Amino acid sequence: MLNLENIHIDPKPDFNRLLKAFKRGVKADRVPFFELFSNLVEAIAGPYVDRSKCKDETDYVIKRHIFYQTKLGYDFVNATCGTYFKIPDLDGGKEGGRDFVQGGDGLIRNEGEFERYAWPDFKNGDWSSFERVKKALPEGMKVIVAPDGVYMYVSYIMGYENLCVSLIENPELVKRVFDSVGRCLLELVTLYAAHDCVGAICIGEDLGFKTQTLLAPADLQKYCFPWHKKLVNAVHSKGKPVFIHSCGNLEGIYEDIIGAGYDAKHSYEDNILPVWEFKKRFGSRISSFGGFDMNKISLMTPEEVRKHTRFLIDNCAGNGGYAFGTGNSVANYVPQENFLTALEEAYVYGRH
Repeated sequence: MLNLENIHIDPKPDFNRLLKAFKRGVKADRVPFFELFSNLVEAIAGPYVDRSKCKDETDYVIKRHIFYQTKLGYDFVNATCGTYFKIPDLDGGKEGGRDFVQGGDGLIRNEGEFERYAWPDFKNGDWSSFERVKKALPEGMKVIVAPDGVYMYVSYIMGYENLCVSLIENPELVKRVFDSVGRCLLELVTLYAAHDCVGAICIGEDLGFKTQTLLAPADLQKYCFPWHKKLVNAVHSKGKPVFIHSCGNLEGIYEDIIGAGYDAKHSYEDNILPVWEFKKRFGSRISSFGGFDMNKISLMTPEEVRKHTRFLIDNCAGNGGYAFGTGNSVANYVPQENFLTALEEAYVYGRH
């Protein structure tokens, strides 16, 4: 079985490799890798990091994560400052490693609750963990920061059901919440992008499900995308690329995503729009990251995984503008053997 000791990857972190994937038409020495996050870090890297030699639990988590990213051929590490918006309590995170917000929950359901809501102060937040990641960063690596996006936080704060009702009954409240969240996120990404160690910003903004967007495209265009343009411009003003992670059927808003100025899009599902089809339609205007369908990487045999990895590289990486990875993230149900097999094959086959 593949593990960190026998996988055929020679770790040589170089964030410039990933930068070339943002630019399109430019090839690096090999196809770079990208994942939004992984639930397999402990299973894969935990045995190789001695917890007893770490200062505290935060030190262990940071060292384990950097070790994992480095050994598996990534050119970046993920990091956040951890001081975000107050949202309803999450369900399901302790055992499964994934968190869920119930659609009926909400903290702002009327004007009074809006006035009482405590908006975050990022300048005075707790940045200690981020500073520790900066100090531990290996040579050649950069940090990618991935806060959730404008719609995501609005849906958390208002509750999805209440948000949908308020779009009809109280659109002014909806606008006030979108604008307040947008202003806060603009401050946050501007602070992050100013750090030399930050190589790019990824906005996590799940805007759709299998058949359509979660809100009508017209509502997203009215309330949400003006803030996306501001977020993109803020990051670009610091000379950094910015990309969007967005799940679901986004047929009604692909042009809005591209029009906002994003350098790349992440998250693909073959039943909706495979990454190679996205590349055919939009690849001259925006890069594509990931795309190994979650169902396939979970159910294929290792040899089928190798074959599909080669297919993705052949059909997505030929003219650059591509980083290899799963269609969403390395969820805890993805077989470790399949995941490591995909990375090894992409490393070997994706060398230019």
